[in-house]
Amino acid sequence: MNCVFRNALPFVTIGRVVKGFGRGSKELGIPTANFSEDVVEHLPKELDCGIYCGWAKVDSGPVYKMVTSIGWNPYYKNRKKSVETHILHNYETDFYGSVLKVAIVAYLRPEKNFSSLEELITAIKSDIQAADKVLEQPEYKIFKENSFFQDKNGQNNKYVNGHKT
Repeated sequence: MNCVFRNALPFVTIGRVVKGFGRGSKELGIPTANFSEDVVEHLPKELDCGIYCGWAKVDSGPVYKMVTSIGWNPYYKNRKKSVETHILHNYETDFYGSVLKVAIVAYLRPEKNFSSLEELITAIKSDIQAADKVLEQPEYKIFKENSFFQDKNGQNNKYVNGHKT
């Protein structure tokens, strides 16, 4: 792992879930929760584009493992940088407008382009498996109980949304 990543992690952020590009559930079969542009704009510079894993909580629900993509999604040639989070839990309904808290604790791989949709889906499924395994390690599992997830507003942490609190 690059020192730049270690210096930025763990990173916690909070924001409302907004409609994304509409590809996660429909095209990929892998639903994602998307943060607003404001949250994306306040990511620390040290948090390079790539695939990360950590923990997520929607509203007052339980904390689950997650994988998040930070970047431009080269396969789709996005014009806007995005943060798309896949929570390792099956939700029955969409939760647009809900408050999403994430603790990004580990870097999995750099962002890259793919030659086909099938290749992209395979990589995402591999990322999910890797995250599931990484997050069982004690040094990452402890973040599931972080006070950030217990605090109603998520503000009792040193850094939230790139700002020192």
